[in-house]
Amino acid sequence: MGQAIKKFGWKRSDLVITTKLNWGLANGEILVNNHGLSRKHIVEGAQASLERLQLEYVDIIYAHRPDRLTPMEETVRAFNHVIEKGWAFYWGTSEWSADEITEACGIAKSLGLIAPIVEQPLYNMLDRERVEGQFQRIYSRCGIGLTTFSPLKMGLLSGKYNDAIAAPPAGSRFAESNDKFASSVRNDWENEEWARNIRKITGLKELADRLGVKLSQLALAWCLKNENVASVITGASRPEQIVDNVQSLKLLPMLTPEIMTEIDEYLLNKPTQDPARQD
Repeated sequence: MGQAIKKFGWKRSDLVITTKLNWGLANGEILVNNHGLSRKHIVEGAQASLERLQLEYVDIIYAHRPDRLTPMEETVRAFNHVIEKGWAFYWGTSEWSADEITEACGIAKSLGLIAPIVEQPLYNMLDRERVEGQFQRIYSRCGIGLTTFSPLKMGLLSGKYNDAIAAPPAGSRFAESNDKFASSVRNDWENEEWARNIRKITGLKELADRLGVKLSQLALAWCLKNENVASVITGASRPEQIVDNVQSLKLLPMLTPEIMTEIDEYLLNKPTQDPARQD
């Protein structure tokens, strides 16, 4: 990253760069001192990440997954130490529960420390429960925003699998990859949930065609339409996919209340609002 900034003459203050830590490897092994959210690993992990990135600081450092073997106060204090050292401006969480985020924010408030400012959860048209249900209370109470991942559910919401009834298409991620996410989807192939999702996506494709946009762009814009989502993590294997992703921003004015309601009618998965989790 540092090399790229120097090569292209980018101004560091124009960029928002983040890093994550929790799991670590030493010679391919996860050892007791090189993972987790202890003060030792947070401090050493932050330093090691900056060295690899060739940067003096990052804007946000994430705690990737909770560490239930380390006291929350130790984790909160350690991330504040990283901020005080000037290695990061803010810290955030990644795939934490609402209760864990609330605990961290409460400890930070009681100690006069900096609380996490952002959570990184899974969120897309087919996975809504955590962001729209479980997290209702933390947005205003903790001041948490979201940077969400998997907006296309590993390509499913691009529509390219709509006709792949019997098996994943040759050369696709679901056919070739052995990572746990691809494997989990592959294991669900042809079951009722898969068929139900394909029916939903087929309907959404018709809506996208009517709006004159790509289904992938509609899916990305839908995520960004959520007022609690600050940014969406996207992936691309070709430069033109990056262009398509950015074009999604232009779709936001199209997502009127009427269109959003129509999308919900296709999805039929809008979480029930729990009064106990609302302010």
